[in-house]
Amino acid sequence: MTNLLDHISNPSDLRKLNPKQLPQLAKELRAFIIDIVATKEGHLGASLGVVELTIALHYLFDTPNDLLVWDVGHQAYGHKILTERKDIFYTNRQFGGVAGFPSRNESKFDAFGVGHSSTSISAALGMAIASNLKGETEKQHIAVIGDASIASGMAFEALNHAGVSNANLLIILNDNAIGIDPSVGALKEYLTKVKTDKRLAVQNNIIKALNFDYSGPIDGHDLPTILKELERLKSVKGPKFLHVITTKGKGLQQAEEDQVTYHAPGKFDKISGERIKKEASLYTKYQDVFGKTIVELADKNDKIVGITPAMLTGSSLKLMLEKYPERTFDVGIAEQHAVTLASGIATQGLIPFCNIYSTFLQRAYDQVIHDVALQNLPVVFCLDRAGLVGEDGATHHGNFDLAYLRCIPNLIVFAPRNEIELRNILYTAQLSLKNPIAIRYPRGRGNIIDWKQPFKEIKIGKGVRLQKGNKIAILSIGTIAKNVIDALTLVKNTTCFSHYDMRFVKPLDIVLLHTIFKTHQTIITIEDGTIKGGFGSAILEFASDNNYQNKIEVLGIPDNFIEHGSVSRLQLKLGLDATSLANHFKLLI
Repeated sequence: MTNLLDHISNPSDLRKLNPKQLPQLAKELRAFIIDIVATKEGHLGASLGVVELTIALHYLFDTPNDLLVWDVGHQAYGHKILTERKDIFYTNRQFGGVAGFPSRNESKFDAFGVGHSSTSISAALGMAIASNLKGETEKQHIAVIGDASIASGMAFEALNHAGVSNANLLIILNDNAIGIDPSVGALKEYLTKVKTDKRLAVQNNIIKALNFDYSGPIDGHDLPTILKELERLKSVKGPKFLHVITTKGKGLQQAEEDQVTYHAPGKFDKISGERIKKEASLYTKYQDVFGKTIVELADKNDKIVGITPAMLTGSSLKLMLEKYPERTFDVGIAEQHAVTLASGIATQGLIPFCNIYSTFLQRAYDQVIHDVALQNLPVVFCLDRAGLVGEDGATHHGNFDLAYLRCIPNLIVFAPRNEIELRNILYTAQLSLKNPIAIRYPRGRGNIIDWKQPFKEIKIGKGVRLQKGNKIAILSIGTIAKNVIDALTLVKNTTCFSHYDMRFVKPLDIVLLHTIFKTHQTIITIEDGTIKGGFGSAILEFASDNNYQNKIEVLGIPDNFIEHGSVSRLQLKLGLDATSLANHFKLLI
């Protein structure tokens, strides 16, 4: 039998097939995705679940002239393969290769860049309104959104607007009852009822109440049914909503049975589906240091509450959920709600630990300022995935947190140097702090085996000296200190260099800074965040305010969006790896 996928490079090739050939193509496309991800890693389950839907959309709609927006992008591998990237898909998420998410810079078929969730309806509605204004009334606009993403406030706002528009907009709900972790909330429960009681699809339908032409639910793996319904909806004017039921991980038994793990399973055997075990590490992931420590603290302090917006597994807050379910809240993909929920809890004397990925907190910036900091409520923000995160790329690098947080009054900003520091600041944060605090730490493993030391309180606003020198002072913040320490071992004349871990970006250790500036000629700041407005900028401001004339050099992430690639490869490119730093230091001696 001829392999159909071998002869398909773009949707124009796809549309030459007979509809009866499409199930075979679906089988081949699913196998292709499994084959690549098994060896190259990436997001698996979401893309396997929408293979038939992806084929049907590109078969019936005139993409890229018709505009297709994926939400969040985990499900877009099949889309990329069918849209001129099949031959280079093996580079997916690798440095210089195909991006892990749709990107307008990468392809004309990627109508909108999507790395964070719940943006598709707003974007597609905007496109549809623009088409109406330009007189392009026949153009189609499709948003594919998951059941976890549609529960977000932004998606509801867009539905509310779209329902009273005359936009030629088709929203497809990819309903598989799971995002990264299982979906949560009242809407999820409602969608579950719709699947089992079809009368709800006709009567008392939430989507119909918002003025959408609702159809479904239909089987998202039944190609003839999908094709028939999409063909019908092409001729329906105004806002339309198609409810599609799929199985995340469809076609790989392990991915269907363990949907959380096989969202992004790492390397696995493409035949058996069994994950390939990595060599056991002696070191612990920072997320697990957080997860284990907060449980230990919660054992002794019943005021501690854990909150996360749909990142139970990723943040390791699931460890607290397992032991203290009544004090642990997964609010779904709702970062704004998570922050203000935490502030409400804090008003009542409890201690909310709000764990949000660094880039996801950007979506709740107003709430951090208005609902937490302005009222000086002692919310503990635990910002996982700070700094460079690797293969997820520009949408997920936590480069901006130091800059966007340090300008907020009342907010303490801390970056632990290692796992022990993270453990101790978590302990300190629940000792009746009077201010909110943001604790930012990276993705991945630390470098201390025996990190579970007795708790020690950290004095707020105090840095520490790690190495004493007489000429050049290196000021680092957070885990980038490890690269500095390694770099200094490569420099022979280390007596020139002092190394300080400032720990707090806010408040700065003013006493220590005066001492540093009075005893060193040159000051170098190093951070794994943007140099525009970040830690280095804070040191420059201190020097200006106090009329210091020392030479100051700011090292960190430049004023660019950083592409995807391994953290080590990106650090090398940016000159933040130990060898590059050592070479730089040698030039200053």
